Formats: sequence, structure tokens, C-alpha cells
Amino acid sequence: MITFPEGVTSLADYIETVLTKYADKPAYTALGQTLTFKEIDEKASALARFFVHEAKLSAGDRIAIQLPNLIQNPIAVYAALKAGLVVVNTNPLYTEREMKHQFTDSGAVALVILSDLYPKFDAIKQDTRIGTVITTSATELIDPKSAPTIKDTVSLSEAIKKGEALAPFTRAATQLDDLAMLQYTGGTTGVSKGAALSHKNVLSNCIQMIDRLGGSFKEGDEIVVCPLPLYHIYAFTVCMMALFSKGSQILLIPNPRDIDGFIHTMKPHAITAFAGINTLFVGLGRHPEFAKLDFSRLHLTMSGGTALTQGAVNIWKDVTGNMITEGYGLSETAPVVSFNIPGEEEIGTVGMPLQDTDVALLDVNDDPVKEGESGQIAVKGPQVMLGYWNRDDETAKVMTPNGYFKTGDIGVRLASGAIKIVDRLKDMIIVSGFNVYPNEIEDVLTSHPDIMEAAVVGQPDDKTGEKVCAFITVSTPVDNDDVIAYCKTHLTNYKIPKRITVLEELPKSTVGKILRRELRSA
Repeated sequence: MITFPEGVTSLADYIETVLTKYADKPAYTALGQTLTFKEIDEKASALARFFVHEAKLSAGDRIAIQLPNLIQNPIAVYAALKAGLVVVNTNPLYTEREMKHQFTDSGAVALVILSDLYPKFDAIKQDTRIGTVITTSATELIDPKSAPTIKDTVSLSEAIKKGEALAPFTRAATQLDDLAMLQYTGGTTGVSKGAALSHKNVLSNCIQMIDRLGGSFKEGDEIVVCPLPLYHIYAFTVCMMALFSKGSQILLIPNPRDIDGFIHTMKPHAITAFAGINTLFVGLGRHPEFAKLDFSRLHLTMSGGTALTQGAVNIWKDVTGNMITEGYGLSETAPVVSFNIPGEEEIGTVGMPLQDTDVALLDVNDDPVKEGESGQIAVKGPQVMLGYWNRDDETAKVMTPNGYFKTGDIGVRLASGAIKIVDRLKDMIIVSGFNVYPNEIEDVLTSHPDIMEAAVVGQPDDKTGEKVCAFITVSTPVDNDDVIAYCKTHLTNYKIPKRITVLEELPKSTVGKILRRELRSA
């Protein structure tokens, strides 16, 4: 059973313990600036006092945080939790329509937002309940003169300054099962829903992850590269909560698409850990300057969020000498469900379920499948969400009567006990009655020496119901017939793509996930 630290009944307790324990150590680095745990604590505490005394926010109020990977992000998150608020992570690239939905659905009454994004909020603010708006510029912590001055808002610097002059407050009593955050799903299966995560959900996942990493992850001695956005549950829990709790220095990458800038940011640091996804491993691994970095201390490379291909594993290992340790999770599970043991990776799997986590594989009737068969992954554990915010009907669709959360992913349990993800249930292609899983075909395609990335989708076909269509990016020009011939040596006939399309770039989400849905009609 998971044991929570003595006296810790909330994420605020957890965070404050860490900030005090590692006070003089570097905590976060971004845009060339580094702040210690003590400096983060001082700013977050002052901002929390502003929330409570000046903004009159109450425990349980929802606050939206719409920031890229800047140090302002953890300051705002930690301040919100210290004040007893519920964090609503918001994608900075959201459109006005998406912002309006999330802000109104969550009932947010406050917002911390990058000043560049403010015009989008201004266009929809009358439709929300948000009364307190704190804005910040990218460089505000480095140059206070760059703090934004926008009517009816307060800059982050000003809010912190006001908070410094205000009295401390007594935080409202918080229980582990109380709501801590609303993590909105991507909306790939309909309207975006808020996964309601309790303090217990997130704390449990932190403890589970640290347990799985074992003694290889050293206290107060790690430099973790975090290119994944902190508003995404992977980086939020794994980097900003779990690895942070070990006194790690978190190197934030505001724009991972700028590979040159990304590499330049890492250059001064002997990094020890890296949290990424497949597309990043490929993009960095193929860049000539990346190989010149110091990887002598790199001992942990984590992958999640999307399928890891063998091609990415090979590229990363060749350049860094480090294996990639893959895990699996979802917003609804805070997020990690399973993770390989570092140093004992079973490539092609997402490892064993974490401590106190039970994974069942279910058939169409929600009954367990036979041993060795694939089925829908269902999860029971302390990290599973309370439910979808204000959507009991949607919650009922994904929870079984005995408390398992149905993920919508198809998996199989190997003889070792490790879980292998087969594919998304909704992405499965049916060709003449045969089930075809895009992940398998994509893995074959990316093993081709000239293919960098691949996305496979099903499209309607008069003869077979659906046909397999592949979209690829290449490092050097390829002949489509040669690619199909290559597939024929690795795949059964009905799995072979009937159409190959070469693109300059595959459509991706802000997290770097390839968006198959945008290719289905292409």
C-alpha cells in the first residue's frame, strides 16, 4: 500500500516540504535564468497571499493557468495550491472557442495568462466568470521592466510585490480526496472533458513513479530536461511534482519545435534525465549538433504520451548511449499507469503496472479476455480520477461497476507481465473483417532507413470496407513501390498500405502527438 508522508494531506503540504528541504539548490531554469527552491517558495507564497487577501479567492475556487514552459508556470501552480485553489491547466495555443469552453465548463474565477495571449481572452471574457486576471511576459522574471500593463489586469510582478506586504494566512483544511486540479482531455472523442483529479490522485502517482525509478534517481543531484508542456499531465505530474520532489533542477524548454534553440539551451548542462516523446527523440537524434552535447551523466530517458517506435529507440541509443524507458498513462490516471524499470527495459512494452495499480484487459462485454489475448485496458488504482467534472453521464461510460476505468486503448499482457499497447480502440482499422493496428505498421515503416516518421489511418474502401493508408516524412527521397515492397517483407498482405503519401511534416498536437484524425480525410 502507498504510504503518504506524515502530515501531508494535500499537494500544498507536499510542495512546501520540498521547497524547504532543498532551499538553496537550483530548482528551475528557463531562458538562461535559474531560481532556487527558496526563491520559488518566496514568490509562490507571496502570490498565494495575493490570491487570498487581495483577490479574495476561496479554497476550492478554480484558477486557469495558461502559460508555456516558463518559470512563471510552477510559481503560479504552487501558489494556487498553497492558496487551496483548484488548478485548471490550459493550453496556450487554444483558440477563443476552446478557451471559452474550458473556462466556462470549469467555472474558473481567476486566470494567469501570458500577455501575448490576452487579446484572445479579452474577446471572450464577458462569457466567463473570471474576475481576477494576472498577466506575465516571457521575460518578466529576468527583466521586471518587461512586465505587462494591461487594463483591468495585474502583472505577476505586481501581484507578488503586493503579496509580499500581506500577512500569511491559514490554509483551509484539505483532505486527500478533495479536488486538486481539472485536467482537460484533448477532446479527440468529442467535447473536451475535465478529468477531476484529487490531491490523492496526483500524490499517489508521484510516490508510485519515485518508487518505480528506484535508487538510480539521486536526491538533489539530477538535471532534468523538460521540453513537454507543463500544462500537459505528463510533464505536470512527472516533472513538476514527482522529479521536483527529489530536489532536481528542471530545465524548461519553452519551444521544443525550435531544435537549434533547444540544443543551445541544453549545451551548458550535463543533463541526467530527459522526459520526451517519440517525435522529439527522432528530431533531436537526427540533428548533427545534438551529438556534440555531454551525455556522460544521462541515465534516464522517459517516453510517454504516444507510441515509441524502434527507430526512435535506435537513434537515441546511437547518439546518447542511453536507452529509452517507456511508460503509459492518461489524463484520467494522473497520468502514469505503468512504466518500465530503468535498466531493465522490455522494449516494445510500457512495463509493469505501478505500485497498487491493477490493469485488466476487457472484451466488448467488459469481461476479462483469455490469457494472451488483447483487450481494452482498464485501470484500478489510487491515481484514477474522481470522474469527469460535472459529467456523471460521461463518467458512467468509462467506469465499470467494480471501479475500473476503461481507457479506450487496446493492450496485451506478455508472459513477463509487462503491458504492450496495441493501439487506440478508435484508431483500429478493419480490413475485410481483419483487425489492423496502425502502431504495428508505423513501427515497420519507421524502421526503414529513409523514413523519419509515419502515421497510418483507415479510409473507406468499396471492396474491403477500409484500406490502410500511410503518411510519412523522409530524410532522403523514397520510391513508394520500394516502401510497399519493404512492408511486404514484414507484414501480412491485408496490413500492407494501399497508399503511401510523403509529407513535409505530419500534423501534430502541441505535445507532439501525431494527429491521425486530421489525415483520415486527406
